[in-house]
Amino acid sequence: MALIRRAPLSLLPFGFRDAELVFMASRLLFSTVDVTKQTFYRSSLSFAIVNLKPIVPGHVLVIPTRVVTRMTDLPEAELSSLMHSVQAVGRVVERAYGADGLTVACQDGKAAGQTMPHVHFHILPRKLQGDRFSKNNDEVYPAIEQSEAELSTRYERNAPVPAMEGTKMDADEDRVARTLGEMEEEARWLQGFFGQQQTT
Repeated sequence: MALIRRAPLSLLPFGFRDAELVFMASRLLFSTVDVTKQTFYRSSLSFAIVNLKPIVPGHVLVIPTRVVTRMTDLPEAELSSLMHSVQAVGRVVERAYGADGLTVACQDGKAAGQTMPHVHFHILPRKLQGDRFSKNNDEVYPAIEQSEAELSTRYERNAPVPAMEGTKMDADEDRVARTLGEMEEEARWLQGFFGQQQTT
C-alpha cells in the first residue's frame, strides 16, 4: 500500500518534477529486483539488505531508496541519508558480529567495477583474528569485485528473489547462494539491533 504526500516543489530532491512523492510502505527495489524480504533497516531515503552470497558473515548492502546509478546522481539530502545509514548499519553490524572493524566499499561506475545499476555500499564486518582476510587485508577488494560481478549476473535477468533459493554461482565455489528463508532470518535478527531509531 502506498502513501502519497504532497510537498512543495522547493522541498523536492533534484530530479523530481512532480509535487507528489510516493513512499512505498511495503516494497523496496535494488535496481529492478524486489528485496523487501531481505531488508533489515530503512530510513526515509535509504535501506539495508542482507547479502545473497556474503563474503564474510554479516556482509550487507546499504542502498538509496530511489534507483540511481551513480553517487553523483544523488542530491545532498539523499547522499546525506545514505551516508548516515552506512554509519548506522555499520555500527550495528560490527556489534552484532563481534567485529573489530569494517570494510566499507562503493564501486561507483562501470570503470570502478559497479555492475548493478543502483548505487550501493558493501559493509563487511572484519576481525583481527579469525577473519578470512586477516593474513592479507587487501585480498578483500578482489573478493568485493567478484561479489559485485555476481550481483549483475544474478539480478540482470530481473529474477524475483524467491528464484534465488539454492542458486550457486560458478565464479566462487566456496560461496553458495543462501535461501530466501535464510536471508529473512538474518534480516529479522539484525532488525532487532535497531529498535525504533530508523527515522533519518
